[in-house]
Amino acid sequence: MTRSKAVIIPSALLSLAALAAATPALADAVQDAPPQARTATTTTAARGPAAGQDLKGVVAAIEHAARPLRSTDPDGGLRDLDALGRMIGGADVVGLGEATHGSRDFFRMKHRVFRYLVEEKGFRTFSLELPWSSGVRIDEYVLHGKGDLRDIADDEFQGAYRIWNNQDYRNLFEWMRAYNRSHPKDPVRIMGDDMGYAGPESYRRVTDYVARQYPRLLGRVDELYRGLAPTTDAGTYSDAYLKLPLAERMERAERTREVYELLRDQRPGRGERQAHLWAVQHARTIHQMAAGYSFDVTDDAEVTKMMRMRDEVMAQNVAWWREHTGDRILLSAHNTHVSYDSFDERYPKTQGSFLHDALGREYVSIGFTFHQGAFKAFGTEDNVIRTYRVGAAPAGSNEDTLDKVRQEDYVLDMRTAPNSARAWLAKPRLTYNIGAGWPDPQTYRIGLGKAHDILIHLNDVEATEYLGTP
Repeated sequence: MTRSKAVIIPSALLSLAALAAATPALADAVQDAPPQARTATTTTAARGPAAGQDLKGVVAAIEHAARPLRSTDPDGGLRDLDALGRMIGGADVVGLGEATHGSRDFFRMKHRVFRYLVEEKGFRTFSLELPWSSGVRIDEYVLHGKGDLRDIADDEFQGAYRIWNNQDYRNLFEWMRAYNRSHPKDPVRIMGDDMGYAGPESYRRVTDYVARQYPRLLGRVDELYRGLAPTTDAGTYSDAYLKLPLAERMERAERTREVYELLRDQRPGRGERQAHLWAVQHARTIHQMAAGYSFDVTDDAEVTKMMRMRDEVMAQNVAWWREHTGDRILLSAHNTHVSYDSFDERYPKTQGSFLHDALGREYVSIGFTFHQGAFKAFGTEDNVIRTYRVGAAPAGSNEDTLDKVRQEDYVLDMRTAPNSARAWLAKPRLTYNIGAGWPDPQTYRIGLGKAHDILIHLNDVEATEYLGTP
């Protein structure tokens, strides 16, 4: 998630989650707006011609290259996604962003794209901007039906991550479970790549493995982990953790580092290599959380360092999963994270940039834009989730021109678009980039062609149905 500089402690960093938003000056915000009060979707006819001959040429060039999308509904036919499949090519990791953290159309489109990639391109993992330990619990559900999905979501989607407790992701996880019932020998999986929380199961997985394989080390590991495993819900735990003195948080990070390095340096027998690999990764993700929380969150420069580390960690976890499972992965995150270009100074290097460094052409970035619509977000004053709406994108913005294209919803390969379109897409312009919090005075000027390889543009989006406690 992206964050708001206006809210530093404690709530905005509960799970190293970001509360970033587009400027409220562009917003026609309506809290919990009823359907009859919402602005109607702009039609192609109502958009009018582009201003200026040059811009008309850009619009025509984008129209020529754009491929229409039938729907964002994950059910039904997928043939309109064949064009997207050709754009993705043979990439092993596809980063699929979102322009808000709370619009159902982005989540449904991710479900739809993942279904297509599973059925047509052999993808098998959906990676979410979610703590590793939370991802493991949901993975056990989609693989084996372990636990009750509602209870898991209520437990794990806490703090800033509670925005994921929505009907659209519930539908995705249930589809994955149904798929695995039908394909038990070739399942789909989910992973959390984030570092904002490490659940008690992660500590148990490490200590149980040490007890079985290296009992001589168990006393030391128990001592180092003493008092660290959560005993409350995830949100309460993270909130309390950041209130600890900085020196204590730094000391905890040293303890988790020692466990990780101690386990990493063991030499397992041939038959134990896989179990050892996973145990080391669980220890590593515990340390990632502790290291992330060891920064001074009252210092903006330190928070920036922490956010760089966070994007690097998310990329490392995705690359680890790809290497050790062999799965092709759809990576779900905010546009800010899947991007190559760091268009926000608070994020000096992005997850997409780190993945490009590691994987080269095996990584492809897809960004989302939208012209107008609604979303769920945390109130930056009170941390309560509500529905908000922004009106039609302002003149001169990226979305204002993109929405003049005759295709209402479409996908565009920005690498192969006509020259005039590529030149226009490369230039930074005002762009909706709404994170988990609203409102926020931060504005974003993004060169879409530098940020992503492919663009999905939607004319109008609606807010997701939130299932948790506001």
